[in-house]
Amino acid sequence: MNWKIVLAILTMNILFMSSSYTMLIPFLPMYLTRDLGVSADAVHLWSGIVFSSTFLVSAIMAPIWGRMADTKGKRAMAMRASFLLSVSYFLGGIVQSPEQLTLMRLFQGFAAGLWPMDLAIMTLYAPPARLGFCLGLMQGVLTAGGVVGPLLGGVLAEAFGMRTSFFVAGCALFLNFLIFTFVIKEPPAPKQEKASAAGEKKTSLWKIPLIRSMMICGTLVQMVILILQPVITTYIADLAGPMDNIVFVAGFVFSLGGIAGAMAAPIWGSLGQKKGFFRTMCAGLAGAGICMILQGIPHSLCLFAIMQFTGGLFFCAIQPAINAVLASNTPPDYKGRIFGFLFAAQQCGSMAGPILGGVIATYLGMPYVFGFAGVLLLTLSLIVRNHYLIQS
Repeated sequence: MNWKIVLAILTMNILFMSSSYTMLIPFLPMYLTRDLGVSADAVHLWSGIVFSSTFLVSAIMAPIWGRMADTKGKRAMAMRASFLLSVSYFLGGIVQSPEQLTLMRLFQGFAAGLWPMDLAIMTLYAPPARLGFCLGLMQGVLTAGGVVGPLLGGVLAEAFGMRTSFFVAGCALFLNFLIFTFVIKEPPAPKQEKASAAGEKKTSLWKIPLIRSMMICGTLVQMVILILQPVITTYIADLAGPMDNIVFVAGFVFSLGGIAGAMAAPIWGSLGQKKGFFRTMCAGLAGAGICMILQGIPHSLCLFAIMQFTGGLFFCAIQPAINAVLASNTPPDYKGRIFGFLFAAQQCGSMAGPILGGVIATYLGMPYVFGFAGVLLLTLSLIVRNHYLIQS
């Protein structure tokens, strides 16, 4: 298949996947109280259980699915993930208790793995000179789905109820399954690299310093992204003061980072192709870290919103660069497991982030969450720069 056609199809696939997920997650507390009868006193506990259960299972299963993708086929694993995810969303629309919703989210974690398969397929189809652009565009669409999803979910929930949102998401994922079944073909691995790849299979991926560093970086960056989840809307509300439409304002300011990321990710991807992915990763980490520290300094909501947008411009440079470095340093028949490992590492970061953010905000105050996250990103920038100097 032509790589441009594959890129177009996969970007649509990613948009469906990302918007389906984010149209539901922000409204889980509302779903628990309105539809599943959870009391106001218990809703935070149940929200935490329901939210984190998927990350736990997907972190365990992602490397397994990745290894199977390299032996059974990446397209087959993408079909598996799309179909089972669609089933999980339909189940989410018919559950009657928080326990059943938790079981659904556990099943969803078992089914997960569509995003790493999209990455693995694209890295095999994309010409080496266009890899940065392809990964940047895919990251931008993933971010755009995170902006579109909550808006669409809010409209559907208001007009038809929360259960309808689950069914719409299930239909979108089932459409992805049909696309992988009847349109996308299994990407062929370059024959000239098979021999070298076979020799590298004896070496554990975790023992390769570059790959190990990228995995740790991916985990910590994901932790930073999620570390703000428990506190950012409250922080925005404190900055805004008494306002009639505070929910709308908080949602809009929160989405500015995603809007900026969707705009800038393809640009960073192309820039990484020309200047080097280590350089763009280092610049993204440093810029995002500075913006994060500035966000924690008490100031007006307007300045916070500007920093939120600016931080989004830098954040979107990081993940495509990590993906490109891993893709460029991994043999073709290892693509599935390398992105499976990365996805598992990111799920660990997703679990740790909200817990750590809540602890820091509770005992030190919300500005310290931003400070901690910013310093961590700046430290990662220095580590990545050191790797770049070693590679050079």
